[in-house]
Amino acid sequence: MPTDPQRYDPDLGRKFVFVTGGVMSGLGKGITAASTGRLLSNAGFDVTAVKIDPYLNVDAGTMNPYQHGEVYVLKDGGEVDLDLGNYERFLGVDMTSDHNVTTGKVYQNVIESERAGDYLGETVQVIPHITNDIKRRIREAAEGSDVCLVEIGGTVGDIEGMPYLEALRQFAHEQDDEDILFTHVTLVPYSKNGEQKTKPTQHSVKELRSIGLQPDILVGRSEDELDAKTKEKIALFCDVPTDAVFSNPDVEDVYHVPLMVEEEGLDEYVMQELDLQDEALPPEERSTEWRDLVTRERTETVDVALVGKYDLEDAYMSVHEALKHAGIQRGVEVNVSWVDADDMDDHHADRLENADGVVVPGGFGSRGTEGKVEAVRYARENDVPFLGLCLGFQMAVIEHARNVVGLEGADSTEIDPDTPHPVIDLLPEQYETEEMGGTMRLGTHETRIDEGTLAAAVYGDTSCTERHRHRYEVNPEYIPQLEADGLTFSGHADNRMEIVERADHPYFIGTQFHPEFRSRPDRASPPFVGLLDAILDETGDETVDETEVSA
Repeated sequence: MPTDPQRYDPDLGRKFVFVTGGVMSGLGKGITAASTGRLLSNAGFDVTAVKIDPYLNVDAGTMNPYQHGEVYVLKDGGEVDLDLGNYERFLGVDMTSDHNVTTGKVYQNVIESERAGDYLGETVQVIPHITNDIKRRIREAAEGSDVCLVEIGGTVGDIEGMPYLEALRQFAHEQDDEDILFTHVTLVPYSKNGEQKTKPTQHSVKELRSIGLQPDILVGRSEDELDAKTKEKIALFCDVPTDAVFSNPDVEDVYHVPLMVEEEGLDEYVMQELDLQDEALPPEERSTEWRDLVTRERTETVDVALVGKYDLEDAYMSVHEALKHAGIQRGVEVNVSWVDADDMDDHHADRLENADGVVVPGGFGSRGTEGKVEAVRYARENDVPFLGLCLGFQMAVIEHARNVVGLEGADSTEIDPDTPHPVIDLLPEQYETEEMGGTMRLGTHETRIDEGTLAAAVYGDTSCTERHRHRYEVNPEYIPQLEADGLTFSGHADNRMEIVERADHPYFIGTQFHPEFRSRPDRASPPFVGLLDAILDETGDETVDETEVSA
């Protein structure tokens, strides 16, 4: 039974910053918002975030990574947009699925409420029922925080986003002026003669104003900082003060964006407009730990081969970021080389052979799995430091079963339902499952780690808590055969195998869970740090001071 749809408390939440985008998607609204949040957090405020995705999917779980990037998993098992990962990493918080609002969620709840008779006598409409549900979700997610950042996915003018922009218009009527702020991120391209062009921004703001929203802040995404004349022109035609127009130029590392917008004064302007200046920490007392982290000197460079089937960095964003975090902690620049698991016979095999370490990430389906098995074999036979994640863990088990134990044709029933040796099989509770969305083993689960193992040394403990997203597991019937010739299952959750490692290898570890989802710039994931340590040990490099910085 749905919760009472009539319950809408317009007093929940304290301060709100709504972030919209224009001209094109993928401009960096999420990074802009997350960077603003990081600076507000440095100033002493409790900051949270909400990502609105206008698509009709209930969540991101069934979406193709080619179209939408990786599916990020939250601690409660929510399968969400990758921008939630950016918010967790920048803000240093653990979010829940309540912080991701989708059209599917909203309409599903309203329709179920209508069917249950909760709107008895009413004609259910977009206004007020859909818009009230949107506002309710935002306010409930904001409860208890000082500032809630709300990013609206897509671009202004998209038909899917209209109910959300209408909800924002209503929001502006419910809040005092000093409690709400509209930030609009647009593209400022260059003409062929090198002039920064403001017309796309003008048209985008015009579209926004036509539906009753006037931006308070404009952020121009461009290759370089906006010229003073460009800012003045945008301010004039978009009806905002010149000091409300900010640059967000391209940077080498997204973790430098907070430093860039801080130099622009965006955080001070936000605090001024939200009447928070008197509550903020004095500038000399604000945390500088983020700056210390992301500007740490990198003394060495290592090459890590990422073996997957999606030739798109966003499809493995959290893996890339976790490697970067480990590099920050160890003072090492990590160069990630893409290796196409579907094209190992071409030049991609050379990339594998030139790498200092190998990572085989998660995924679904049969495509590319044989290439991943070959990558595992290469790492095992050549003593190359190896980390397998979820499907990568399963591929390590399959490779061992085939090439070490001698179980010819060993495979996963996901890939080959008729395999003679199903060393990876469907989770027992999945046999009765008919729906695909939200039905895997999801979210945070604890893993017990055997003492004296590599995993125990990596985690520095006999247990760990990590996030999961899988439907298949190691077949318990094969464990006695598999635990031979160097292979050990060193992590368990009841009768499930969670961690695999090799005693006859410098660093060979696989995890059924996804440690990359809990990795942060100030809290690098232990298996990734272990991988870098093994690489540095193999190459003879000295590791830097291991003291971690907390942001």
